[in-house]
Amino acid sequence: MKHFLEEIGIPELTPEQLAKLCEIGEKAARQHALSKVSSRQISALDISIDTEGTKPVTVNIDVEINLSPLMKNFNAEKLAKEATEKAFASIKEYLSELACKSLK
Repeated sequence: MKHFLEEIGIPELTPEQLAKLCEIGEKAARQHALSKVSSRQISALDISIDTEGTKPVTVNIDVEINLSPLMKNFNAEKLAKEATEKAFASIKEYLSELACKSLK
């Protein structure tokens, strides 16, 4: 899923800020998935986050979840979509914090 973050008044992002942005997004996606199902019920959880540009930044997030065969009645695709949305929300919050700091 590709998402274009609107301009929120931040300066050009540094490589360190881009790395932290990816780290925050991955952590949010992982925490959401694990809040819904236990790690024993997940066969594979792959989270890929990459960025294009620095101002504005385009963030690409791909969350893939394969559940244990015992979880056949659980919608893994819906869980992956929710985890992706949580990652975007966390990234947007981080960028908003950067924007506030850059205005000071």
